[in-house]
Amino acid sequence: MRESIVVVDADENQRHNLCTMLEREHFSTTALHSLLTLEREMQEPGRRVVILDLDTLPVDNRLFRVLKKTNPGVCIIALSSRPFHPELEEAMSKHIHACLAKPVDDEELIYWLKSICENNADSRASPGTEE
Repeated sequence: MRESIVVVDADENQRHNLCTMLEREHFSTTALHSLLTLEREMQEPGRRVVILDLDTLPVDNRLFRVLKKTNPGVCIIALSSRPFHPELEEAMSKHIHACLAKPVDDEELIYWLKSICENNADSRASPGTEE
């Protein structure tokens, strides 16, 4: 089993489909419908990846700053139907690991997740790495 992925999407159908696809690929998922429980959920061990739907959630730069400050090792993957988010310029340049177009290409998302998990495993295995 790979690291647990937190999926935050207000659209129940999208959230369910995404979690089902990830579980088929042997990822453990935690599905959230709002940002209210994200902070508490991120305190659980093994929470290294968050997938957020920018179209269905009230996100801003502050949310991403706080999330990265309290969880510096977390990788954030954003999903959006919009090609540009000028209101999230800071988050896009500093805090979001990748922003994928919707509808999500399953292969592209799996590629990103495997890369992130491999990087996490490498950083934990490296001698002298502090966590």
